Amino acid sequence: MAALLDQQAVPASARVINLAGERLPASLIGRVFSSSGAEKICNLYAPSETTTYSTWTCMARGEAVVETIGRPIANTRVYVLDDHGEPVPFGAVGELYIGGAGVARGYLKRPELSAQRFMADPFSAQPGARMYRTGDLARYLPDGNLEFLGRTDEQVKIRGFRIEPGEVAAHLCAHAWVREAVVVAREERAGEPQLVAYVVAAQEAQEAQLAATLRAHLVGQLPDYMVPAAFVPLGALPLTVNGKLDRRALPAPQDDAYARRGYEAPRGALETVLAQLWAELLGLERVGRHDHFFELGGHSLLAVRLLSRLSQIAGVELSLAMLFARPVLADLAAGMAGAVSGAAAQALPAIGAVSRQAPLELSFAQQRLWFLAQLDKDSARYHIALGWRLRGRLDRAAWRRSLDQLYARHEALRSVFVDAEEDPRVEILPPGTGLPVLEHDLRERPDAAAALVALCAEEACMPFDLARGPLIRGRLIRLSEQEHVFLLTQHHIVSDGWSVGVLVRELGSLYRAFVAGQANPRRCRRSSIPIMRPGSGNGSPGSGCSVRRSTGARPCQARRPCSRCRRTGRARRVSRLPAPRCRWRSMRSSRGNSGGWAVSMARRCS
Repeated sequence: MAALLDQQAVPASARVINLAGERLPASLIGRVFSSSGAEKICNLYAPSETTTYSTWTCMARGEAVVETIGRPIANTRVYVLDDHGEPVPFGAVGELYIGGAGVARGYLKRPELSAQRFMADPFSAQPGARMYRTGDLARYLPDGNLEFLGRTDEQVKIRGFRIEPGEVAAHLCAHAWVREAVVVAREERAGEPQLVAYVVAAQEAQEAQLAATLRAHLVGQLPDYMVPAAFVPLGALPLTVNGKLDRRALPAPQDDAYARRGYEAPRGALETVLAQLWAELLGLERVGRHDHFFELGGHSLLAVRLLSRLSQIAGVELSLAMLFARPVLADLAAGMAGAVSGAAAQALPAIGAVSRQAPLELSFAQQRLWFLAQLDKDSARYHIALGWRLRGRLDRAAWRRSLDQLYARHEALRSVFVDAEEDPRVEILPPGTGLPVLEHDLRERPDAAAALVALCAEEACMPFDLARGPLIRGRLIRLSEQEHVFLLTQHHIVSDGWSVGVLVRELGSLYRAFVAGQANPRRCRRSSIPIMRPGSGNGSPGSGCSVRRSTGARPCQARRPCSRCRRTGRARRVSRLPAPRCRWRSMRSSRGNSGGWAVSMARRCS
């Protein structure tokens, strides 16, 4: 339609125009009405799997333009469901499912894909009713119409939170200064993924105030992790020859795309050090004394890194409370100067290694998890599970050697928690026992897909014995000579969401080295046992002293893990590992999997 309008090729006699196949933006609706004699525009939505059209809406000339895909047509049912297959609250974002007479039988000669997308309709009273999982994100508007928000495969993860960029873009488009908007995740600033909004501004918009104004608009409506760090103004969104958004043509944000204050150079040594650290962590060329840490894209995790860097470079201990209370650089420097003037700057006390022959105490987080485990020894709610689908030739010997080496390197993975007479104690299993891995061969099984689902569910729900261990285990499932699935499950008492990232990177490095015939590329020994113990006077609650590892790693931040086990639901993505001759794909656990597949994000020690 946009091409017809560009060529002025819309027939003058056209009074009703039906549009389908792509998202219909409000700007295009306005162009059609202004450039043709059409009196009505109908927006028709549905994938081919539900027989052409499933929802529709009709907009008349002169009415307010709202981006919506309307309501279901006759003999069609539409559901907006969450990850567990339950209806979402009104106005919340969920995945769109379509049921009714239009649902196709499935994909020709592709039974596995058909089983993933065409499923039983639990909301229909009709026997044998089915529904189709579209992969599209939507929500109900106040008038009962549906708003299309993009694809589930466009979801991004920022600081551990899953975000639908389409939802953020929808809130942006509600501002009078915005004609069109798209939100994407970029990983260019300081290696951290962040949201960037690309905005086609209205004529009345003031470009100099655009970033600050739109940020303030979103802050009042969305949680902080959904507010874009940068707002890039564009004359028009870049499109491919097919009229779709060309994401590769979106420019990288420059400094003026961030909510900047009027620049004034830092004054004094303390402001200069702070400005350099902010620029380093936020990936900016320069930071002024009037700039706001969080408006520049800072967040709580970067704040923790800032405190650690400040302690290392300047020997100054800064509390998170002060940073949140004084986020402007000049104010923060003034507050720090006042705090330091009353006492000399103090560095964290050095932490030395202790003998592994003496009993080791549990950290505060481990004490809590151990106590919860005593209440329900068969619970799987504190499992951290990973799954990979490995395509290509897998060197199984190198794979097992990599796992055993990883297990031997990290004492935390070999820790068990024994109930002593007074308090539980940590004991370390010997490094030579190897990481336990079960192997399954499904190559000759006609029901390999169903068997894989059953093994995933079994692995996720199998409890750990904290006293006997090991508290990490794996399963290698062979589907064919060129395809394997590997499941890795840990108990949260020895691992956390960020430790998983370290584990994944090391496993990839080890495997690449062993496949290439190299020796162990990572010879350093790391202890994962905190030496600063509860009750030692250092690092106790309220002392304000960060806990360091025995290797001198930076202070770490703790977060509360999941408070409950998620119900059985569809899968979520997990990490990928690059390796030679073997292509690593993220694996989605199936509908029957246990909630133990939810990964609890807790802390990161960098």
